[in-house]
Amino acid sequence: MPVARVDLLIRQLDIAWALFEHHVTDLDDSLCRWEPAPGCWTVRPDGRGRWVADWAVPEPDPVPTVSIAWLTWHIGFWWTTTLGHCFGTGAPAREEITWPGSAAAAVDWLRGLHTEWRAALLPLTDADLDATDRTAGLPWGGDLTLADVAGWVVVELTKNVAEIGSVHHLYAAQQASGHA
Repeated sequence: MPVARVDLLIRQLDIAWALFEHHVTDLDDSLCRWEPAPGCWTVRPDGRGRWVADWAVPEPDPVPTVSIAWLTWHIGFWWTTTLGHCFGTGAPAREEITWPGSAAAAVDWLRGLHTEWRAALLPLTDADLDATDRTAGLPWGGDLTLADVAGWVVVELTKNVAEIGSVHHLYAAQQASGHA
């Protein structure tokens, strides 16, 4: 029996999400905001009490290293934007998507976005996945099908989670050697 395309996308999302859950089990504020190198991009409180992410357009070359806090903001940014355009009425500007202020709140935020994305995908048909009407407003991929964007979400999530894991492991190594 053939597998529905949406079921394949959901299974891939579930695999990437399991890796996310693995890497955030012991995530705390100290680890989350640890800066692995000078000039690291992270999130910082602004004058209004919001946590805003470092960002530059165009990105510098080379792109700076990033903290786990920045990575969780980044996942939240692109997922909020993608959900808003594909299943809502649009999305706030990048500057308005702020980090929640703690590791626990960031994980909860991302869990909510994951739940919302997964639920939005579940009822889709192949015709829905082949359409471009939901993706037309995206700042990236406006000419892509919804299946292309859903596949991109899995790849981007997997990449960002692998980066979280790398920073997490580096932090642990630095702690063990007394250099953090």
